[in-house]
Amino acid sequence: MSQRDERLDARGLGVEVVLRPTGQHGGDEDGAQLTFDVIGEAKGFITLPHVHTSQAERYEVIAGQMRLRLAGRTYLLRAGDCMETPAGTAHTQLPAGSEPAHIRVTVRPAGSTEAFLRRLAEMSAAGQFTRGGMPRPVAAARLIRDFADAGHGTIPPMSLQHVLSRVILWVAECEQPLTWGARRLGREYVFVDEWEVAAAPRAVYDVLAEERTYPHWWRPVYIDVVTDGPPAVGRIAHQHFKGRLPYHLRTLSRIVRLDPGEVIEADVEGDLHGHGTWTLTPSAGGTHVRFDWNVHADRLLLRILTPLLRPALRANHNWAIARAIEGLEPYVLATTGATTLNGDTRQAERHPAHAN
Repeated sequence: MSQRDERLDARGLGVEVVLRPTGQHGGDEDGAQLTFDVIGEAKGFITLPHVHTSQAERYEVIAGQMRLRLAGRTYLLRAGDCMETPAGTAHTQLPAGSEPAHIRVTVRPAGSTEAFLRRLAEMSAAGQFTRGGMPRPVAAARLIRDFADAGHGTIPPMSLQHVLSRVILWVAECEQPLTWGARRLGREYVFVDEWEVAAAPRAVYDVLAEERTYPHWWRPVYIDVVTDGPPAVGRIAHQHFKGRLPYHLRTLSRIVRLDPGEVIEADVEGDLHGHGTWTLTPSAGGTHVRFDWNVHADRLLLRILTPLLRPALRANHNWAIARAIEGLEPYVLATTGATTLNGDTRQAERHPAHAN
């Protein structure tokens, strides 16, 4: 505490808080207690029933009136009156009379009360209270997270308050841009899939580089792909696809690397955000295909579900890749006349790529 009054504007709650200097008006030099004045007509959540877990609270009415509900009784305190609420006792402080009140409050021990009062002022300045003085959901969840051990509302039960606050903060975190720390917490997906295709690498490359073919062979995963031209670095493609789970995804990919017959790389944004790489290597059977898929979910539903349903989402990816493994080789053989393991050449009806 400073050595002179410090005013905190908490107009979102209808009051101004004045922190009193240490050593005056009942304050202890060692910080064992804190004294502050509350001036105005309180409203919102500070007028709801609450309890201070291990702090006693003394009220002295300097001006105006205050109504205190304690242990099933209601007390009307006028100028000059004092009363104390024991630690661990639920109580309610309400404005009374027609004039704004001036109440001096002493809390023993001080605990985190000063930090709590400063938080209220910050919330007020940031517009985090409704017109009626109730904290908005995320701000309320942070109050519960940071201060519930010292004091909290009596309704709903504390266990439910903790659950609700964690859910709210989890959703709020999901709505923020992904950071390295968030990736470590599990919102990033890293997939590596490999298989053999009985065709030459260049033939496989030609199909994979032309994304407009995907709805023809990667079925029923890919629904539509629209591009702005033939495969080239910088080309953009718009994809619409789905998995086994009941949701559809839309992404935009931009080719960032093309090594004919060897590598295709693209950056992805939209409902998924990240990077994909196809790597093709000659093998005894034709081509070894490797697909590296490193993405995180930008779509809110997926971000929320990721921590809960990660195994299901991975299974969904595995199902989609299985469809690629089923469809890629037959399509390559059918549309390019590629040579099979036995040296045969298969030629079938060519599937036209989607028009732009």
